[in-house]
Amino acid sequence: MTHHLVVGAGPIGCATARRLVSSGERVVLVSRSGRGPEHPGIERRRLDAADVTQLLEAAGDATALYNCANPAYHRWPTDWPPIAEALLTAAERTGAVLATVSNLYGYGPVDGPLTQNLPLASTGRKGRVRARMYAEALAAHQAGRVRMTEVRASDYVGPGAQSHLGDRVIPRLLAGRGVTVLGDPDQPHSWTYTEDVARMLVTAAGDPRAWGRAWHVPSNPARTQREAIADLARVAGTDMVSVRPLSRTLVRALGLVNPVMRELQETRYQFERPFVMVSHEAEQEFGLQPTPWDEVLTATLRSYGWATDAGRPVNA
Repeated sequence: MTHHLVVGAGPIGCATARRLVSSGERVVLVSRSGRGPEHPGIERRRLDAADVTQLLEAAGDATALYNCANPAYHRWPTDWPPIAEALLTAAERTGAVLATVSNLYGYGPVDGPLTQNLPLASTGRKGRVRARMYAEALAAHQAGRVRMTEVRASDYVGPGAQSHLGDRVIPRLLAGRGVTVLGDPDQPHSWTYTEDVARMLVTAAGDPRAWGRAWHVPSNPARTQREAIADLARVAGTDMVSVRPLSRTLVRALGLVNPVMRELQETRYQFERPFVMVSHEAEQEFGLQPTPWDEVLTATLRSYGWATDAGRPVNA
């Protein structure tokens, strides 16, 4: 049994902690809230991840540190740097592998599929933050100060995820009401299952072949928002509903009072043009495959109270 420190109690952090403890590992899960799965093998602590002293105390003799933190979306430029610096310092002082969950923002708008060898050329605030975090960790790795790896996912889908296929879609779909989506509902888009992120993260942390570079999480073939919603309706056994785009004017108006909607302007391009992530390198190198799409949708629907009764879908 080895010791692992997971930072962040969101859907990825909790999935990572559950995966580790199911393999017989000892896990400390830290977050500002102190929440997390109730399991005798998971020790939950309330902690400020930007405080390196607290991190070092929690890390102890940890084999790996998992950065699953998720600052408020509109506060990335201010909240991410101190957290990233503290985790990098903790990894250097303890010798633990630093495994970070990231996304595709660092690439910026790209013509063609998103591969993991693209330059991190984003000019947006949030994209630059993620690119700088990776560059600093990679430089420390190349200098021999730490061992690091990063896994990058597209937009999440899964229980508990803040997803474009989540709160604004599933309750309305199950109620038979039309939904609105960001951008063009008919542009192909990659979706990554939260449990697949956790699996890739644990794999990368424990395999030296993964260190010193970034990996794309194995994900299912791209689906447009309209196709994904139709898939949800099919799995749920409900009728398809209307799907309309949110107007740019409305998004801008909402951004005046809602900081999250305001920040979505930076990444709107991801839903207005093809946004297709390629993940075959991780699939080939580690023998991983994405969870079948219908299983992903079933788990997500169930998290919203949907169930099946004698083969007949019900909204429980």
